Amino acid sequence: MKRPKKTSAAASLLGVAKHSETEEDLVVYVRLYAREGCPLWVRPLANFSGKVIGPKGRHVQRFTPVGSKQPAAKP
Repeated sequence: MKRPKKTSAAASLLGVAKHSETEEDLVVYVRLYAREGCPLWVRPLANFSGKVIGPKGRHVQRFTPVGSKQPAAKP
């Protein structure tokens, strides 16, 4: 299970798939919180494992495993 950094919602990682035309790696995940619409999502692997600007303007991983400790952000 992974948790996006911009929200406290959780998502379950299902696997990595290939785009049928570009062969780009895509992460397949399902959100584990109530929201209208389809709960199944895909995101480019580089985007899924990339960083976003989090609290206090620091760069943090977009998703982190639930229960893991986030390493301290570099200034």
